[in-house]
Amino acid sequence: MSIDKTEEIVRNVKNWLMIESSSRDIEEEELNECIEKTLFELCPNLSIQEMKKIREKVLLRLKYPLGILQPLVADTNVNEVMVNGIDHIFIEREGRVERVDDAFSSDEELKDIIRFIAGRVHREFNELNPIVDARLSDGSRVCGIYSNVAIGGPALSIRKFKKEKIDMDTMIAFGSLTSECASELQSWVKAGYNIFVSGGTSSGKTTFLNALSDYIPCDERIVVIEDSSELNMNQVENIVYMECRNANSVGRGAVDMSSLIKTSLRLRPDRIIVGEVRGEEVFQMIQAMNSGHSGSMSTGHGNSVKGMLRRLESMYLMAIDIPLDAIRMQISEAIDIMVHLNRRRDGTRAVESVAELVGYEDGEYKLNYLYELDENLKLKSTGNKIIQNIKMRKAEKEKDNGV
Repeated sequence: MSIDKTEEIVRNVKNWLMIESSSRDIEEEELNECIEKTLFELCPNLSIQEMKKIREKVLLRLKYPLGILQPLVADTNVNEVMVNGIDHIFIEREGRVERVDDAFSSDEELKDIIRFIAGRVHREFNELNPIVDARLSDGSRVCGIYSNVAIGGPALSIRKFKKEKIDMDTMIAFGSLTSECASELQSWVKAGYNIFVSGGTSSGKTTFLNALSDYIPCDERIVVIEDSSELNMNQVENIVYMECRNANSVGRGAVDMSSLIKTSLRLRPDRIIVGEVRGEEVFQMIQAMNSGHSGSMSTGHGNSVKGMLRRLESMYLMAIDIPLDAIRMQISEAIDIMVHLNRRRDGTRAVESVAELVGYEDGEYKLNYLYELDENLKLKSTGNKIIQNIKMRKAEKEKDNGV
């Protein structure tokens, strides 16, 4: 059946619902009967199987704000839903991308779904605000792009949030890192080393940061700052979550990440956790790490440890124009440990390298690689020990003194 016919059926049933539901509650059995009656009137030659399939799709559009995407979002085996215009729907299932045999009836139907998602986190989606980052009620990450920017029609990506929190033990079992590496990371987090996690798109940076947070002592005060709230640190009681906010329809009310990082300094945090840095907020993050908030953590997009450091420099320059040597010096003083992740071809995510940022000298960052991939692409210790070990020694001394 054509897309136009599906849209007409949905429209007719919605009109019937508006009239009938104004005076009484509608039972699902009545709704099914109305859909079947409309189907017989508009498409009398359909087989019973075809009619049953269309009825289910019409019901999805009528019952759920996510419409035909609802079963995909509800499917626990689906990790991501990708929509490229109204008739190109893809999913990632168990590390493999496959096309879904379905389509939206119109651009407007897809836009309505994105508007609904955006509205629930107080964001707008229209020609003036053509790109929206949002989340579903379960924390799943959503990106929507309006048709005046997306040439092939509205685009939507839903990266699903795992209901069960993935911890380091689970990652070790998956082969994402070794127990030895996890043990050292635990020591560094507890000792208050500033850690930066890098990786490409969908490499598991946020999941890894969430798992790292389990090692934060529960008696500390934490401020978490994100563009769209995803992190969940249940083990810490004294915690403040802050989320960026876009401007409203008259251009007011915007709160960006730089402002939130500056605000966080007034909240007496022991540590500041920044979900992901993408722009000039890097300046504020580096200043915060350099101003006594040991144990702060963040993530960013990069292809390697060195590549991420170059990207941090570029983002820093977006905020302030100072000599590059001064920027590199501040970055090297702020970040202690760099962890780089990668998404492999089979869909698994894994740590590829862990390096200590020792300092900056003669125009180059001094990196002490602690873990790297061997010839079999397995994460192995390089045998190097951490050089800047003052925080470790201080933490051990406090532990011995019962602090």
